[in-house]
Amino acid sequence: MNMGKMTLALGAAALLAAACASTPQAASTGAVGHATLESRSGSTAHGTATFTELSTGVVRVVVEIEGAPEGTHGLHIHEKGDCSAPDATSAGGHFNPGTMPHAGPHDAQRHAGDLGNIEIKGNGKGKLEITTDLLTVKAGPNSVVGRSVIFHEKADDLKTQPTGNAGGRLACGVVTGG
Repeated sequence: MNMGKMTLALGAAALLAAACASTPQAASTGAVGHATLESRSGSTAHGTATFTELSTGVVRVVVEIEGAPEGTHGLHIHEKGDCSAPDATSAGGHFNPGTMPHAGPHDAQRHAGDLGNIEIKGNGKGKLEITTDLLTVKAGPNSVVGRSVIFHEKADDLKTQPTGNAGGRLACGVVTGG
């Protein structure tokens, strides 16, 4: 490559890098919640959940699961921050401060705790990343802090009331932070 072409290529790369760096990204408001999911109901499933409140008014949710059975599994926020029961029933029902019907995470009318489904691969691991406008991390009626994250036995059908027919509770973690 001659010197002129190399200079042009380096200049174009620098412009591209500058453009990418200046692309607006939603910044965190500093409010972050965390949960460590522990096995329940005799399962080996466990994982983590992170909730980051963004300046755009949404919460980014990232859930990572390990040691779980392969397939599709429901994932929800439940109303109580209590995972003490061996089957996690102490977490109560779905978090639903708006008294909406159970639905999918992208439906206009849904529980605040409806996160949909997570796919678990053959190695027992899965990751779900989603944003929601129905949760907050900061204090308030829609705050996820003090609630539980539940990883379910079966897929959420996104329609059966009030639970999505997702079956037993294989892992549970209480959200802390804020």
